[in-house]
Amino acid sequence: MPDSKSYVIVGAGLAGASAAKTLREEGFTGPIQLIGAEAHRPYIRPPLSKDYLSGSGDLDSVYVDPKDWYTDHDVDLLLGTSVARIDAARQVIHTDAGDEFAYSKLLLTTGSSSRRLSIPGADLEGVHYLRTLEDSDNLRSLLAGGSMRLVLIGSGWIGMEVAATARTLGNDVTILDRDPIPLATVLGNELGQMFADLHEQNGVILRRSVSVESVVGKNGRATAVRLESGEVIPADVVVVGIGATPNVELADSAGLTIDNGISVDASLRTSDPAIYAAGDVANAYHPVAKLRLRSEHWANALNGGKAAARSMLGQNVSFDDIPYFFTDQFDVGMEYSGFGPLARGADVVYRGDRVGREFIAFWVAGGKVVAGMNVNVWDVNEAVQGVIRRGNQVDGAKLADADVPLESL
Repeated sequence: MPDSKSYVIVGAGLAGASAAKTLREEGFTGPIQLIGAEAHRPYIRPPLSKDYLSGSGDLDSVYVDPKDWYTDHDVDLLLGTSVARIDAARQVIHTDAGDEFAYSKLLLTTGSSSRRLSIPGADLEGVHYLRTLEDSDNLRSLLAGGSMRLVLIGSGWIGMEVAATARTLGNDVTILDRDPIPLATVLGNELGQMFADLHEQNGVILRRSVSVESVVGKNGRATAVRLESGEVIPADVVVVGIGATPNVELADSAGLTIDNGISVDASLRTSDPAIYAAGDVANAYHPVAKLRLRSEHWANALNGGKAAARSMLGQNVSFDDIPYFFTDQFDVGMEYSGFGPLARGADVVYRGDRVGREFIAFWVAGGKVVAGMNVNVWDVNEAVQGVIRRGNQVDGAKLADADVPLESL
């Protein structure tokens, strides 16, 4: 066992930073090492496809805390440092540089990585992913002036947000979607179609039910995308957004239980009682939904890091936050709260103006609200989450009636 009560956090993103901050706020005075592979101090990722990408947000707006916070609070921030392995028996981590850090508690917030495209031409210059600050910087330099032909492979949240930002900057944008309707796996066909209509009304070309065969290049640079049909779509910039995979390699090599991420209980403890996990990489048991959930969204990283820190300190923690994410695309902003696996195939009840895109949608399964999304309607998300958390049997007519307070359901 280590001689001192030292806490090590591997992964210097939002989850890791929020954990370090919470440890100090809760009175922990021992050593904290916050270790990150990137060269930047902890930052948040949502602006990378929105305000920061568009140029309306500056660099300071993406950082979690001011530069001096870490030194002022005696947090040893080690950037540009990769952890090679965990010696769980000795409670020591080893970095690629050959350094060792002993821990009494270890938190893994290693996040996720963009799923890579594995087709001919995928490694050509001009094929981009969006995960890091550098990725966003590169894309911003290309798209800021407009008049570029951007082809997006994939129509998930990142792809749709980049499409909206790029189009707003005056670029020609084509989205290649393997499915008939974008975002339908999360929102269902009706609401996925709403986002499809939004993009098409703003000049985005949306190609549905297509498969990409290769990226075409000249002199080592991407110039087009070829579909399996043989059609060739010219491109100055190609962005791939086909999902993300949790970074579990370190945990797996340490013998931790892996199941679509690092398997943790409701207190965010792994199969090793001295090791915890939070953020994108953690597949946690959710006490409200009564199932395992892995979320790659901002709120989960922020609040999961806090919960993990309190759990590491021996507090009685049951991380039961309702999963939450948001998006801004053109003139539509929305917040979604709820349990995606429970919402699949559920009935959708609407409250408000669907045509005018000012409404709340509720997913109802077994007579209970399992998810809700407010579109261009604000200051209601807390009430929506309350309906989900209470788990009462709801009357569809009352749910749709704007005169019935959500707090009464």
